[in-house]
Amino acid sequence: MAKIASLSEENKKQQEAHKKVVDDLMAQIKKLTAQLAWLNRQFFGRKSEKVDPYDPNYPDLFADMLPENKQEVDAAYEQAVEKVDKPTRDDKKQKRRNRVMQENLPILKTTVIEPVGIDPTKYKKIGEERTLVTHLKPGMLYNEEIIRVKYGLISNTSLPDADKKGVMIAPMPLLPIYKGIAAASLLSEILLQKYAYHVPFYRQIKQFEHLGMKGLKENTIDGWFKQAMELLRPLHDALKEEVLKADYVQVDETTTNVVDHDKKKASKEYLWMVRAVMERLVLFHYEEGSRAGRVIQELAKNLKGYLQCDGYAGYETAFRANPDVHLVNCMAHIRRKFEAARTESKDMADHALQDIQRLYRIERACDDAGCTPEKRKAKRQELAKPIMDSLKMWMETEGIKYSESSLIGQAITYAYTRWDNMMRYLEDGRIKIDNNLAENEIRPITLGRKNYLFCGNHEAAKNMSVICSLLATCKAHEVNPREYLNDVIARMPYMQKATHEQLVELLPHRWKPLKENPYPKDWGTITTTDNTQQ
Repeated sequence: MAKIASLSEENKKQQEAHKKVVDDLMAQIKKLTAQLAWLNRQFFGRKSEKVDPYDPNYPDLFADMLPENKQEVDAAYEQAVEKVDKPTRDDKKQKRRNRVMQENLPILKTTVIEPVGIDPTKYKKIGEERTLVTHLKPGMLYNEEIIRVKYGLISNTSLPDADKKGVMIAPMPLLPIYKGIAAASLLSEILLQKYAYHVPFYRQIKQFEHLGMKGLKENTIDGWFKQAMELLRPLHDALKEEVLKADYVQVDETTTNVVDHDKKKASKEYLWMVRAVMERLVLFHYEEGSRAGRVIQELAKNLKGYLQCDGYAGYETAFRANPDVHLVNCMAHIRRKFEAARTESKDMADHALQDIQRLYRIERACDDAGCTPEKRKAKRQELAKPIMDSLKMWMETEGIKYSESSLIGQAITYAYTRWDNMMRYLEDGRIKIDNNLAENEIRPITLGRKNYLFCGNHEAAKNMSVICSLLATCKAHEVNPREYLNDVIARMPYMQKATHEQLVELLPHRWKPLKENPYPKDWGTITTTDNTQQ
């Protein structure tokens, strides 16, 4: 009998273990089926945010557990919904090599520089120093010949004046690359092609060859890029300081592939983006590819104000002990969770999606009316707050009905644990309801990733952050990036000892094109003949 009892007990344990395995597998199948259905809908189905109305007559089995103030919250909710749901208008949708590279290009620009303070009774012209630099005009490569006229004393027996020399020649203009042939316009085009139009260097070389530049090598163009980034890095540092002065920033991070030479493969690293929303300044920051919260914690250590981000736990960890930083989460990320849960629990997910849609209608109405931040805040307090309060109560009461392993349970848990942060957008009319502006700024990085594939090392990724920051800020202020880079790359060699304030004046939001050559007037007299228009 004891043996039978023992076998029976063992059989019972095996059945329980088997049932647990089956239940786990069924839950996994259910989850994967829901994910597959969601992916199918993303690729083949309708992506509209419109949702079917939630049935208010659905029986509530947990009515006795509702909070005492439910009627008060429901009443405020109904008043807000009645106003929000009113019909609104539709949404508006090097030397030899240098010679080889330059020999087929026409000289369309000649610059003659005469030294300052030449006394024609004492000096005569004895020669010239000629330098070729290559420019790019869209669809055309051409050379500029810089001629520095050289003068010597007429009489070998006479002596020069105290502040003069026996042979006089004007200093060479400072070029973007020391003793390099690439002018500012050529360098700016290389940068634009790669980081605005996502054309890798090897493809650019083919384009330049078709325009007449023969013999250009990829290591040459890569060297030009590195030196150009060193030239622009002070502007990136100045931009970083300006961005982190703001009291409302949006932050996001994206991946970029960086070659790990020790492992002999490309590793997925992280690039951070910080956008000063009201100032429309964009900063990309790379720190050895780390996504750890300490990176943004150190970067924004002096920030005082609102930091809007997605639900990544690193932000909460980084700023939990910092009372000066108030985290605001993103409604778009919350909405995506409920959208993913529709295939599993359509009615429940649609209830949340419908209210989130109402919140976005409030924002669109404020946009259409051109509301000031103060008026937007008032409208949010009147209409959005009751909806937010009602959604919070709905999650508190409905969340207990669903396992965290289910998609709807995951969506409710994700939203509820971030809801207090999310409600901070009601406090200030400047704060956006979502982090989409930040996501839009990192989209070019994603596009570039598919074209130039990877950065060669950590230094290359840091260099990428420099140019991407300037290009994104140009875009935010509707500044022509070609004109901007042409100008600042030509000016930066003369700005090596510039103050922070002087550098800020060269950032896209303050930049004004220089109307004359940055060459100091006391260096020489410049005469330029420009035939590029012919």
